[in-house]
Amino acid sequence: MVAITCIDDLKRLHRARTPRMFYDYAESGSYTEQTFRDNSDDFSRIRLRQKVAVDMSGRSTRSEMIGLPVAMPVGLAPVGLTGMQHADGEILAARAAENFGVPFTLSTMSICSIEDVATHCSAPFMFQLYVMKDQEFLEAIINRAKAVNCSALVLTLDLQILGQRHKDLKNGLSAPPKLTLPTMMNLATKWAWGFEMLKTKRRSFGNIVGHAKGVGDTSSLSSWTAEQFDEKLDWDKIARIRDMWGGKLILKGILDPDDARMAADFGADAIVVSNHGGRQLDGAVSSIRMLPQIVKAVGDQVEIHMDGGIRSGQDVLKALALGADATWIGRAFIHGLGAMGEAGVTTALDIIRKELDTTMALCGERHVNDLGLQNLLVENGFFEKFAPVIR
Repeated sequence: MVAITCIDDLKRLHRARTPRMFYDYAESGSYTEQTFRDNSDDFSRIRLRQKVAVDMSGRSTRSEMIGLPVAMPVGLAPVGLTGMQHADGEILAARAAENFGVPFTLSTMSICSIEDVATHCSAPFMFQLYVMKDQEFLEAIINRAKAVNCSALVLTLDLQILGQRHKDLKNGLSAPPKLTLPTMMNLATKWAWGFEMLKTKRRSFGNIVGHAKGVGDTSSLSSWTAEQFDEKLDWDKIARIRDMWGGKLILKGILDPDDARMAADFGADAIVVSNHGGRQLDGAVSSIRMLPQIVKAVGDQVEIHMDGGIRSGQDVLKALALGADATWIGRAFIHGLGAMGEAGVTTALDIIRKELDTTMALCGERHVNDLGLQNLLVENGFFEKFAPVIR
């Protein structure tokens, strides 16, 4: 086997091993996928400032995220259907994150339930909430997250309605996959994935099936989900959720300075600068472009995290140097999971930490918390190009 040295190596293995509909679910965006591409491409327009003849010994990537110590300021972002990338995927990813020393976030739309993950891990994890219209379900799932001592509630704000993702519609995305002729032909080439899935009972949305009213099996799930995202979500409802939760609250999906100010005034413990991985509003500005403006607006009031397009430790360094307190990865760890299970997630984290450490040294810094604008050379016009929309 060729040595695995970067996230792209894991991505190729992921694509070869996993059914098309689930690989496409991870590696796609909405509509034209412009924002999905920009999230990654815009990192390449930020250059690093090399420094020499400085003491590079005793380096550390250790930091904190919402007051908790981490091996590096990189969390595993919530990703729906993670348990379809690899059998028991959420459990495996959470375990890898715990052993590595970084936070894991479980999605509402996970295959393994909150209780499944808690049973197989000793460290608390964060829980990501989609706000549903069904108040009984909403209160119950928040209480379930409290019951297993989740360390924070991550409230996603940018999915009141679902952005159209062409690949998912064309593939007939479902969990478990519906056995159409094209699907069966594709599954026949993914025997290793199928063998692992046969060994687990976790093949549908564990947080919803059997817990939401009227959703006793997968046949009733799709119609329930299509009707349940709360289009009326506003700051008053967010306040009620905060009061129900009573713990640390992270607001995810902030891409505008005004929204960032609202979140800071609201008293969030952290915000995540994010456009949902380019899967919602196609044509939105990349997360990395918007990060400096949001840092300028609220950087001294709230902890700022950032996700979208991070595929390397160098990307992590660039985000931190532009003012983020921490970063989150989604597709990068999913590629590892889909390729090699728990070992693949650990490999992805190892790759990112090594790249972060090496790049930090060559930029003349010894501690990740010392990174700043002094480490960057930004291409002319990188921010000015979007001056009409960036205040």
